[in-house]
Amino acid sequence: MRLHELGLANLWSTMTAIYLIGLREGLEITLVVSILVAFLVKSDRRPLLRLVWAGVALAAAIAIGFAALLQVGVAELSSTRQELFEAIASFVAVAFVTWMIFWMRRMARHLGRELRGRMEDAIQVGPVAVAGVAFLAVIREGLETSILFYAAAQGATDAKPFIGITLGLLTAVVLGWLLYISAVRINLSTFFTWTGALLVLVAAGIFKYGFHDLQEANVLGGLDRTAFDLTSSLPPTAWYAELLRGMINFTPAPTVAETIAWLAYGIPVLVLFLWPARTVKPATTTPATTAS
Repeated sequence: MRLHELGLANLWSTMTAIYLIGLREGLEITLVVSILVAFLVKSDRRPLLRLVWAGVALAAAIAIGFAALLQVGVAELSSTRQELFEAIASFVAVAFVTWMIFWMRRMARHLGRELRGRMEDAIQVGPVAVAGVAFLAVIREGLETSILFYAAAQGATDAKPFIGITLGLLTAVVLGWLLYISAVRINLSTFFTWTGALLVLVAAGIFKYGFHDLQEANVLGGLDRTAFDLTSSLPPTAWYAELLRGMINFTPAPTVAETIAWLAYGIPVLVLFLWPARTVKPATTTPATTAS
């Protein structure tokens, strides 16, 4: 029974973290595509939909190819170079997810208007430009998803990461379709706030893992210096330890560098992300201003 519980916890912890990445990134892609499709449908330009889907398909194919190239290319590297590459991939993934969650918080209210404006301009240019708007809107999120998936799935030897990302993307597609037909109405601001906060914790674990890879590659010392040891309370084989490791890359005996990295990223970024955004007050009008 204990082995079954351990395997189940490890399955859900790894899948949940990667599922969250697929859900968050996939919903952004779905929202972008649905905005473009709705704009063309409402403006009676349905023949242009095939160009949008062509751009989306090309972006998806490139993102999938990039993910496969990462897996195959890294496998050909030596052990030291592989650790170094994984460290760089972790830092790039953290940079992407940090930029993405803050960008979405800032642009959520204006995203639809911006995309509709770009599509209107592209229609005036020609068919290639229309497909290009859809391609550029999706390719960024697709490449981000590939890098985040690779960084979060490091060390996995089974199909759990693939299952997690697939389920996340499928859930995002279903939610996007239901939102498009107005079958469900969810508070997207609240959704992106909660998933963004959880992704900050996931990114902190990836950031910590990057420093561990640098230590494994002998670029950074201190691999034998542990900050604390909770192995007696959190044995690595326990289901709750596996749950923490899969979600936020928590280990019972991390090194000093890993602990500093996790705290240095996780705490300030989480505080900044959850800090209420300042609202710009409308300028008060005076009689002189009104008269002018």
